[in-house]
Amino acid sequence: MSRFLSPEAARLAPYTPGEQPVDMQYVKLNTNESPFPPSPRVLQDLSQEEAGRLNLYSDPACGRLNRAIAARYGLAPENVISGNGSDEVLAFAFRALCGTGRGVAFADITYSFYRSQAALFGLEETIVPLREDFSLNVDDYMDFPGTVVIANPNAPTGMALPRLDIQRLLEANPDRVVMVDEAYVDFGGRSALPLVEKYDNLLVVQTFSKSRSMAGLRIGFCIGSEKLIGYLNDVKFSFNSYTMNLPSQLLGAEAVRDDVYFKAITARIVATRERVKRELRTLGFTFPDSKANFIFASHETIPAQQIFQALREADIYVRYWNKPRISDSLRITIGTEEEMDTLLAFLKDYVSKRRF
Repeated sequence: MSRFLSPEAARLAPYTPGEQPVDMQYVKLNTNESPFPPSPRVLQDLSQEEAGRLNLYSDPACGRLNRAIAARYGLAPENVISGNGSDEVLAFAFRALCGTGRGVAFADITYSFYRSQAALFGLEETIVPLREDFSLNVDDYMDFPGTVVIANPNAPTGMALPRLDIQRLLEANPDRVVMVDEAYVDFGGRSALPLVEKYDNLLVVQTFSKSRSMAGLRIGFCIGSEKLIGYLNDVKFSFNSYTMNLPSQLLGAEAVRDDVYFKAITARIVATRERVKRELRTLGFTFPDSKANFIFASHETIPAQQIFQALREADIYVRYWNKPRISDSLRITIGTEEEMDTLLAFLKDYVSKRRF
């Protein structure tokens, strides 16, 4: 160990993001971004007057954005906290709700940032294996006394839980918090947001990076009881009062208000996903029933790592993890129709050559 590195930093397990090549001579299907631009209202809202305020600090309470989110879901602004991407909001929740005598539980195959946060804050983590078919069974969490974190739909599998399962988990122990990470819920899952007013031990985290097409602006939010949101704000204001910049707050509020565009874009991505599922099956791929903007696919005869390397050499980027249980699967983001056609054409040629 370096003589400069603290023991706390030595135990970290940093999250590894997908590759971000610097040029655009590729088909990028590896980081679950939206293939479409944000709402036109977003592009129109940064007026000269607002641009002239960039010399001033942004609103630390993110009032305009929080009010827009609260109005969208029929809640009070006090039920909302916004942050610099959902990762930051998750960090506030991990720090506020987990600690000495209160550990955190999450699946073995899920968003790996949870493990990174647990290591960062020195939390006792309980890893709960998914079932053989990658499904998550909430019964496996019923007796856990600490905070439970569930990605729904899950990543990288794309599988979704029914809302009733989340409700059963909330009712099993009203004295522990259940955090539901809904980064992909707009592509076919059922949100737990309607349960927030009934259960004060529920937190629902969402992001603008996927269905709102705003990954570059880093906007995330969390909805829960006023008391829980207050705890997260205490952490936020102990860390950095100004975590969200002014353009993100202004443009995020406009994106929330454009429900027509939001529904149209998500519908297009879902339709493309279902078409790609059908075509992948004809090529010998199998996958869980994804309700996200990606497909977690494996081939019946060709190892995933070989397909990944072949795609990469053809400038088609997907995501591959050489890890237990998932080393034979690829996570393929749903891009535009043209991007998916490029992917499918390559795979048809590649698979046909491997068969003979």
